[in-house]
Amino acid sequence: MNEQIKQISERIRELRDILEVDAATLAKKVNVSLEEYMNYESGATDIPIGVIYAVAAELNVDPTVLLTGDAPRMNDYTIVRQGNGVSVERYSGYKFSSLAFNYIGRTFDPMVVDLEPMEKGPELVVHGGQEFNYVLEGTVQLVIGSREFLLHAGDSAFFNPMTPHGQRAVGGPVRFLTIINE
Repeated sequence: MNEQIKQISERIRELRDILEVDAATLAKKVNVSLEEYMNYESGATDIPIGVIYAVAAELNVDPTVLLTGDAPRMNDYTIVRQGNGVSVERYSGYKFSSLAFNYIGRTFDPMVVDLEPMEKGPELVVHGGQEFNYVLEGTVQLVIGSREFLLHAGDSAFFNPMTPHGQRAVGGPVRFLTIINE
Protein backbone atom coordinates (compact mmCIF):
# COMPACT_ATOMS: atom_id res chain seq x y z
CA MET A 1 0.00 0.00 0.00
CA ASN A 2 1.42 3.40 -0.85
CA GLU A 3 2.40 5.73 1.99
CA GLN A 4 -0.28 8.37 1.26
CA ILE A 5 -3.11 5.85 1.42
CA LYS A 6 -1.65 4.44 4.64
CA GLN A 7 -1.62 7.94 6.16
CA ILE A 8 -5.23 8.56 5.10
CA SER A 9 -6.24 5.22 6.67
CA GLU A 10 -4.47 6.17 9.91
CA ARG A 11 -6.18 9.59 10.01
CA ILE A 12 -9.58 7.96 9.56
CA ARG A 13 -8.93 5.42 12.32
CA GLU A 14 -7.56 8.07 14.69
CA LEU A 15 -10.46 10.45 14.12
CA ARG A 16 -13.02 7.65 14.47
CA ASP A 17 -11.40 6.63 17.77
CA ILE A 18 -11.31 10.22 19.07
CA LEU A 19 -14.98 10.70 18.21
CA GLU A 20 -15.79 7.28 19.73
CA VAL A 21 -17.55 6.06 16.61
CA ASP A 22 -17.78 2.29 16.30
CA ALA A 23 -16.26 0.87 13.09
CA ALA A 24 -19.39 -1.19 12.36
CA THR A 25 -21.59 1.89 12.71
CA LEU A 26 -19.38 3.94 10.39
CA ALA A 27 -19.19 1.12 7.84
CA LYS A 28 -22.98 0.90 7.76
CA LYS A 29 -23.35 4.68 7.38
CA VAL A 30 -20.95 4.78 4.40
CA ASN A 31 -22.63 1.74 2.79
CA VAL A 32 -19.78 -0.76 2.91
CA SER A 33 -19.47 -4.05 4.74
CA LEU A 34 -17.56 -4.06 8.02
CA GLU A 35 -14.91 -6.31 6.45
CA GLU A 36 -14.46 -3.93 3.52
CA TYR A 37 -14.33 -0.92 5.86
CA MET A 38 -11.71 -2.57 8.09
CA ASN A 39 -9.59 -3.30 5.01
CA TYR A 40 -9.76 0.41 4.12
CA GLU A 41 -8.98 1.55 7.65
CA SER A 42 -6.08 -0.87 8.05
CA GLY A 43 -4.57 0.21 4.74
CA ALA A 44 -4.91 -3.29 3.28
CA THR A 45 -7.15 -2.03 0.45
CA ASP A 46 -7.16 1.24 -1.47
CA ILE A 47 -9.95 3.59 -0.33
CA PRO A 48 -12.19 4.87 -3.13
CA ILE A 49 -12.53 8.65 -3.15
CA GLY A 50 -16.30 8.29 -2.65
CA VAL A 51 -15.70 6.40 0.60
CA ILE A 52 -13.23 9.06 1.79
CA TYR A 53 -15.87 11.73 1.17
CA ALA A 54 -18.60 9.69 2.86
CA VAL A 55 -16.41 9.04 5.92
CA ALA A 56 -15.52 12.74 6.10
CA ALA A 57 -19.21 13.66 6.02
CA GLU A 58 -20.08 11.13 8.74
CA LEU A 59 -17.19 12.31 10.94
CA ASN A 60 -18.14 15.95 10.24
CA VAL A 61 -14.77 17.01 8.80
CA ASP A 62 -13.68 18.39 5.46
CA PRO A 63 -12.22 15.65 3.24
CA THR A 64 -9.00 17.71 3.16
CA VAL A 65 -8.45 16.78 6.81
CA LEU A 66 -8.43 13.08 5.88
CA LEU A 67 -6.38 13.60 2.72
CA THR A 68 -3.69 15.90 4.17
CA GLY A 69 -4.05 16.11 7.95
CA ASP A 70 -4.68 19.87 7.64
CA ALA A 71 -7.95 21.79 7.61
CA PRO A 72 -8.89 24.24 4.83
CA ARG A 73 -8.12 27.86 5.74
CA MET A 74 -9.64 30.11 3.06
CA ASN A 75 -13.27 31.23 2.92
CA ASP A 76 -13.37 34.01 0.29
CA TYR A 77 -11.14 32.46 -2.36
CA THR A 78 -8.23 30.13 -2.85
CA ILE A 79 -5.57 30.07 -5.54
CA VAL A 80 -3.74 26.87 -6.45
CA ARG A 81 -0.73 27.38 -8.70
CA GLN A 82 0.17 24.82 -11.35
CA GLY A 83 1.50 21.64 -9.76
CA ASN A 84 0.60 22.72 -6.20
CA GLY A 85 -2.70 20.91 -5.68
CA VAL A 86 -2.85 18.27 -2.98
CA SER A 87 -1.86 15.12 -4.87
CA VAL A 88 -2.79 11.61 -3.87
CA GLU A 89 -1.61 8.53 -5.72
CA ARG A 90 -4.46 6.09 -5.13
CA TYR A 91 -2.48 3.29 -6.74
CA SER A 92 0.23 2.94 -9.34
CA GLY A 93 -0.95 4.66 -12.49
CA TYR A 94 -3.80 6.66 -10.87
CA LYS A 95 -3.12 10.03 -9.27
CA PHE A 96 -5.43 12.94 -8.55
CA SER A 97 -4.68 16.50 -7.48
CA SER A 98 -7.29 18.45 -5.52
CA LEU A 99 -7.57 22.02 -6.80
CA ALA A 100 -9.76 23.54 -4.07
CA PHE A 101 -8.51 21.72 -0.97
CA ASN A 102 -7.87 24.94 0.96
CA TYR A 103 -11.37 26.44 0.53
CA ILE A 104 -13.62 26.15 3.59
CA GLY A 105 -17.13 24.77 3.01
CA ARG A 106 -16.80 23.98 -0.69
CA THR A 107 -19.79 22.19 -2.17
CA PHE A 108 -17.90 20.49 -4.99
CA ASP A 109 -14.35 19.31 -5.60
CA PRO A 110 -12.44 19.99 -8.81
CA MET A 111 -9.53 17.59 -9.34
CA VAL A 112 -7.07 16.83 -12.09
CA VAL A 113 -6.67 13.09 -12.61
CA ASP A 114 -3.60 11.55 -14.25
CA LEU A 115 -3.91 7.98 -15.53
CA GLU A 116 -1.33 5.66 -17.01
CA PRO A 117 -2.47 2.95 -19.45
CA MET A 118 -3.43 -0.38 -17.85
CA GLU A 119 -4.20 -3.76 -19.35
CA LYS A 120 -7.48 -4.41 -17.57
CA GLY A 121 -10.63 -2.32 -17.53
CA PRO A 122 -11.16 0.43 -14.97
CA GLU A 123 -12.09 -0.27 -11.36
CA LEU A 124 -15.77 0.64 -11.01
CA VAL A 125 -16.78 2.82 -8.08
CA VAL A 126 -19.95 4.51 -6.84
CA HIS A 127 -20.48 7.63 -4.77
CA GLY A 128 -23.15 10.23 -4.21
CA GLY A 129 -23.74 13.56 -5.90
CA GLN A 130 -22.92 14.33 -9.51
CA GLU A 131 -19.72 14.03 -11.52
CA PHE A 132 -18.30 15.90 -14.48
CA ASN A 133 -15.22 14.77 -16.47
CA TYR A 134 -13.44 16.92 -19.07
CA VAL A 135 -10.54 15.34 -20.97
CA LEU A 136 -7.49 17.61 -21.16
CA GLU A 137 -5.00 15.20 -22.79
CA GLY A 138 -5.20 11.71 -24.27
CA THR A 139 -8.08 9.27 -24.64
CA VAL A 140 -10.18 8.02 -21.72
CA GLN A 141 -12.30 4.90 -21.69
CA LEU A 142 -15.24 5.89 -19.48
CA VAL A 143 -17.44 3.08 -18.22
CA ILE A 144 -20.85 4.03 -16.80
CA GLY A 145 -22.86 0.97 -15.85
CA SER A 146 -22.87 -1.36 -18.86
CA ARG A 147 -21.96 1.42 -21.34
CA GLU A 148 -18.43 2.27 -22.52
CA PHE A 149 -17.39 5.56 -24.11
CA LEU A 150 -14.12 6.80 -25.59
CA LEU A 151 -13.52 10.45 -24.72
CA HIS A 152 -10.76 12.44 -26.42
CA ALA A 153 -9.18 15.78 -25.52
CA GLY A 154 -11.98 18.35 -25.39
CA ASP A 155 -14.74 15.77 -24.77
CA SER A 156 -16.73 15.75 -21.54
CA ALA A 157 -19.25 13.67 -19.62
CA PHE A 158 -21.68 14.57 -16.84
CA PHE A 159 -23.26 11.64 -15.00
CA ASN A 160 -24.84 10.17 -11.90
CA PRO A 161 -21.96 8.56 -9.97
CA MET A 162 -24.34 6.23 -8.11
CA THR A 163 -24.09 4.17 -11.31
CA PRO A 164 -20.90 2.09 -11.13
CA HIS A 165 -18.30 3.93 -13.18
CA GLY A 166 -14.59 4.15 -13.88
CA GLN A 167 -11.99 5.61 -16.21
CA ARG A 168 -8.98 4.08 -17.96
CA ALA A 169 -6.24 5.58 -20.13
CA VAL A 170 -6.21 4.24 -23.70
CA GLY A 171 -3.18 4.47 -25.97
CA GLY A 172 -1.03 6.54 -23.62
CA PRO A 173 -1.16 8.71 -20.51
CA VAL A 174 -4.34 10.70 -19.84
CA ARG A 175 -5.13 13.85 -17.92
CA PHE A 176 -8.68 14.93 -17.20
CA LEU A 177 -10.50 17.39 -14.99
CA THR A 178 -13.16 15.91 -12.76
CA ILE A 179 -15.60 17.89 -10.67
CA ILE A 180 -17.48 15.95 -8.03
CA ASN A 181 -20.41 17.35 -6.11
CA GLU A 182 -21.26 15.06 -3.21
